[in-house]
Amino acid sequence: MIKMFCAAEFENVASRNRAEPVAIWKARKFIEEHSSEELSLTKVANAVGMNANYLSENFKQVTDINFVEYVARARFNAACDLLRNPNLRVSEIAFAAGFQSLSQFNRVFKRFSGESPTQYRAAKGIARKRR
Repeated sequence: MIKMFCAAEFENVASRNRAEPVAIWKARKFIEEHSSEELSLTKVANAVGMNANYLSENFKQVTDINFVEYVARARFNAACDLLRNPNLRVSEIAFAAGFQSLSQFNRVFKRFSGESPTQYRAAKGIARKRR
């Protein structure tokens, strides 16, 4: 069974039956726009002008997931898009999406999709082109 968390569902995480505070919306947008970079709670908090602890508590309260999970999902979604390009190696995609290691990427990808990145490509009919 595939547990794929599609981008549309990802976007709806923060808007479940409540108005989203502007600071949380800004934080989510910052994460999505900078997911390929090294991200820390402090960096995002500074970008939106909030205390890191306050952001962490409010982020979890509003989105129903914690900061680290949200960043992982943003990177997962970016990786899914990159995997559609048959010219890119899985290792290139892992780092381009912002993962710090190939093993972290494989672990996160499997957790969200239920399959490895290679299996995902095969299921979508995307054959890796050799260089």
